[in-house]
Amino acid sequence: MTSTMRDAVYRMYLDFLETAEHKRHWSIFNDIPWDKLDGSKTTESVGHCVELFCTEELYVPDYSSAGLDLSRSVFGMAWFQTRWAFEESRHGLVFREYLTRSGLRSPAELEALDAGTFSRRWKLPFQTTRQMACYGALQESATYTAYNRQRNLARVADDQVLEAIFFLVGRDEAAHAGFYRAMVQLDLAENRAATIADLAYVLSNFKMPGEGLIPDYTQRLHSSGAGISPRLFLERVVRPLLNTLEISREEIKLALKHAAADAPLSNPAADPWQPVEGHPLPADSSTPVIGRR
Repeated sequence: MTSTMRDAVYRMYLDFLETAEHKRHWSIFNDIPWDKLDGSKTTESVGHCVELFCTEELYVPDYSSAGLDLSRSVFGMAWFQTRWAFEESRHGLVFREYLTRSGLRSPAELEALDAGTFSRRWKLPFQTTRQMACYGALQESATYTAYNRQRNLARVADDQVLEAIFFLVGRDEAAHAGFYRAMVQLDLAENRAATIADLAYVLSNFKMPGEGLIPDYTQRLHSSGAGISPRLFLERVVRPLLNTLEISREEIKLALKHAAADAPLSNPAADPWQPVEGHPLPADSSTPVIGRR
């Protein structure tokens, strides 16, 4: 990474931090209307959904340690990772508080959840900072989309507590996605062809962090309603990202073609716009299979 780009990342992080401190800072204790918690709205299906989100947040130590190790030589990126970890840990805490205050989960059940979670370790899905910036732009946007969907459902159910929670955590996720998106824009300016190749690679191998880590992840996404559909992922995550970055569908497909010719990918037939078995982007499906982290 050039010194010019390092300086740009540093300034970008300062802008991110200033906005976070002045406009997005919130308190689990003061900004959630816990007094409006209504037991009649805390159904078991809601409990399964929030528990799945909470489980994914429990891997914050793995996410942050791996991210810091990868980005430690770039000040702005490393310090963004520390702020990111704080905000994500706050998400996990507010989900736990909802589960316990609502009576949906007992302390013993949460203890068992912790033990099961910490028996497994999350590992980086990609090995370079540029690839992880591409992954972060996609994954954080998918997370925001999932949370926003839950916020809308809570509003319909007149669950003011859950609506407030998903508004606040969703706003954080949108900011995280924006930072990663800006990182990719910097990478594009420095080396467009290589960045598009990395984005194509990440798209063709994309999966949410819970997949392969949380037991029965896909089944739980279906049963709890915590996920978003592949169609929504394509329409609300992939296409807006490519439009913002001014990358065409043809450029992505050409990068995939070149990569398959040079060194076949783990899924060389993957086309982000075509239905592929097990791939997260088939445009004709409405089944929720994309989850949080």
